[in-house]
Amino acid sequence: MAQTHAVEPTRRDFLYVATGSFAAVGAAFAVWPLIDQMNPDASVLALASIEVDISNIPEGQESTFKWRGKPVFIRHRTDAEIAAADAVDTAALPDPEADSARVRPGPSGELEKKWLVVIGVCTHLGCVPLSYRGEFDGYFCPCHGSVYDTSGRIRKGPAPTNLEVPPYEFVSDSRILIG
Repeated sequence: MAQTHAVEPTRRDFLYVATGSFAAVGAAFAVWPLIDQMNPDASVLALASIEVDISNIPEGQESTFKWRGKPVFIRHRTDAEIAAADAVDTAALPDPEADSARVRPGPSGELEKKWLVVIGVCTHLGCVPLSYRGEFDGYFCPCHGSVYDTSGRIRKGPAPTNLEVPPYEFVSDSRILIG
């Protein structure tokens, strides 16, 4: 019968294992700050989404809120503004988009056409348009003369596209979550 005997670990084996473990932990501590710095900071996470109370915006008025460093216009449209936006022939627009595509469903599941939510930055060169101005009673960019209608669609001027609609949803009848 052949005898087998177990080899006892030596001090040298212990030193190899201890050194390797210490080096692995040190490498992890050295790499962690590089990985962690790729996460967004708290101020960015705080602005990722905002919840807005729209109950205090009277019909025919608009409020401006800041989201991700940009102004967001929330407009409580009148029946006349909604009718004017629906009556537009979208084929004649520079950036054709129906008014119903620019509004979102409310808590009941029906489109909330009375609320228009757009990012208040002109799509031409980034100026902030003025509300209730221009020949379509929507938005007018004083920098280069772009004119938007009551749905935020470009009607005249150098702007190539409509005012951007941010991602938003109705949390309740009186609150909107943007972002």
